[in-house]
Amino acid sequence: MAQIPSKQQILDWIADNPTQTAKRDIARAFGIKGADRIDLKRLLKELEAEGHLAKRGKSYRDPDTLPPVTVCEVTGPDADGDLFARPMEWHSDSPAPRILLVLRDADPALGQGDRVLLRLQAIEGGDHAYQGRLIRKIGATARRLLGLYRAGAEGGRIQPIDKGQDREWSVSSRDSHGAKDGELVEAEQVGPKDRMGLPRARIVARLGDPTAPKAVSLIAIHQHGIPDQFPDDVLAEAEAAEPAGLDGREDLRDLPLITIDPSDARDRDDACFAQADDDPANEGGHIVWVAIADVAHYVRPGSELDREARKRGNSTYFPDRVVPMLPDALSGDLCSLHEDVDRACIAVRMVLDANGTKISHRFTRGLMRSRASLAYQDVQAGRDGQPSDRVAPLMEGVIAPLYAAFEALRHARTQRQPLDLDLPERRIVLSPEGRVTSVDFRDRLDAHRLIEEFMVSANVAAAEELNRRKSPLLFRVHEEPTTEKMEALREVAQAAGFNLTKGQVLQTRHLNKLLAQAEGSEFDELINLSTLRAMTQAYYSPQNFGHFGLALRNYAHFTSPIRRYADLIVHRALIAAHGWGDDGLDDAQVEMLDETAQLISDTERRSMVAERDTTDRYLAAYLSERVGSEMTGRISGVQKFGLFVKLDETGADGLVPIRSIGREFFVFDAEAQTLMGSDSGRKLGLGQRVTVRLAEAVPVTGGLMLELLEVEGDALPRGGAGRSRGAPKRARGKAKAKSAKAARKVKRTRR
Repeated sequence: MAQIPSKQQILDWIADNPTQTAKRDIARAFGIKGADRIDLKRLLKELEAEGHLAKRGKSYRDPDTLPPVTVCEVTGPDADGDLFARPMEWHSDSPAPRILLVLRDADPALGQGDRVLLRLQAIEGGDHAYQGRLIRKIGATARRLLGLYRAGAEGGRIQPIDKGQDREWSVSSRDSHGAKDGELVEAEQVGPKDRMGLPRARIVARLGDPTAPKAVSLIAIHQHGIPDQFPDDVLAEAEAAEPAGLDGREDLRDLPLITIDPSDARDRDDACFAQADDDPANEGGHIVWVAIADVAHYVRPGSELDREARKRGNSTYFPDRVVPMLPDALSGDLCSLHEDVDRACIAVRMVLDANGTKISHRFTRGLMRSRASLAYQDVQAGRDGQPSDRVAPLMEGVIAPLYAAFEALRHARTQRQPLDLDLPERRIVLSPEGRVTSVDFRDRLDAHRLIEEFMVSANVAAAEELNRRKSPLLFRVHEEPTTEKMEALREVAQAAGFNLTKGQVLQTRHLNKLLAQAEGSEFDELINLSTLRAMTQAYYSPQNFGHFGLALRNYAHFTSPIRRYADLIVHRALIAAHGWGDDGLDDAQVEMLDETAQLISDTERRSMVAERDTTDRYLAAYLSERVGSEMTGRISGVQKFGLFVKLDETGADGLVPIRSIGREFFVFDAEAQTLMGSDSGRKLGLGQRVTVRLAEAVPVTGGLMLELLEVEGDALPRGGAGRSRGAPKRARGKAKAKSAKAARKVKRTRR
């Protein structure tokens, strides 16, 4: 009778023989036969329960080690160009090991996201645990999805949370990852469809209760692939950073610079100060200082901090959290211009004439000390004659001169006429537990406009300075609207009874004239929204194509390097152009400017979509308890599948499906943005006032379904079940729409 091995002997055998880890291999190695196999099975189960072994199929292995042959995903190259991968499956609580790819000349080219089968060799020491040699390339990373797991008898299904996806995915019991019914999960597609014709998936991460407080932003983070955990080496670099001294800097600590931010600001990266210009040649003029945190001093080119910041591109802001571009040791401490502490900065001194036109500017790398960290509401209250005890001592010497300079800049803005949109900004108010308590609209104070004008002026000065020095940089570009978008805006304006001049070079003042016509009318919000939709998406580029919306020829982002990588590039360009140190823009970064511009333009859009999706989900959660209630709103979008309605109270957007409208067939006119009834000739179009009933609110997707009750005070016939679907009525509807379209064209031609 063979002696049953100890648990340690079993673990040693598996470690030394990673290819022979099935129960029968272990039994053969220790000469265990017959009934003794029962004791061996018991030991293996105990080791598994204790976390020392993980069972995969019929084999056992140390959960903190990888098998000799493993499917991996290529994660991309490091700064030295070495290619790394991670295991596709990793069940240990410790971080997944890094795998260095050792490729032969004959191996195919690999890139981030590729799935590969590797033969692994464990490595002692160094920054990676394994070396991997390619056996074969499997393909690109499988499609990922986020959804709710619904458990069944043999596995379950995943209901996607994206509004645009309604098809479920099938999950076998072995691929469920222990998920519980109703949990939010992340999964990837595997294999062919199941017998029901559903795509098959494997759960790769369990994200918990989707209705839990503060889970909404977590959904967006995973859904859009926003990195929310800093690698250890990035955190280590941030923690090792030390405050900058005065060496090589101009001492600005005597300037009474202050920061003005939202009351819940998480970082403070800009400070300002203004005073009257005592130069007799500039009577009535102003001197304005704008000082920005010197992030470039701490985030050096080629560092781990720099690579992570570039990958993130920008910070992402949710109602309950921020996913920052930089670790808190920098964004919340050393790079944040806190009150009464010395902070490194890059500052610009601008001289303005009495009309707000910039006469000159000068950039410097300095050391500053903020006199006060104030909130917009506190500063505005002081300006309105009700200063708090904290603000009162600053009114005469600091705040009053800021407003005086602002009035001059506002005059210059009026002359320049940038696009003057007036769109209310929603603010989701959460309880400490993360539940929505209310939806407010943010106040637009002169204190907000003051900081905006100072920041715009500083951004213009940075672009002009670098242009003058012929230095490479990233511009903030906003191109003029396309002809097609302007024609669509003109259609909306004409339908509302307004006029948008045609046949001339488009300028922002033409659009401002349209906005002024609509101001105070029932179409005010519609015209503002339609004008916004006509605009192109702003982006970053090494080439300067101007900023249409701001009516500026030169514009670059300089004022927020804590939360935008583009601003960090501009800071480095200023450092290099002025010879302030060895941490400026170098040749390697210049060669990558096109790539960097595309990358951070993409990450900016990713953040915008994630933030919008999160707001939609919070609003749906807030309204979910009011299903069945009647609400008022305005038609904000028209498509062939239905109407979008913006609700007055919350600003939320909901869908009225076309199948639910009235009892007749509706014809979609894309050019006029209308739906026309085939029997009644009723037109449903942009801007119309409506009353709707909330039919459905789905917090996990952010979707709102509405039922249309009234249009401009007129009740609609209820229900779509009795709607005629006959060809003659459909033809009459199309004929009416075609006739109306022809009439519009004739009318335009005769003008």
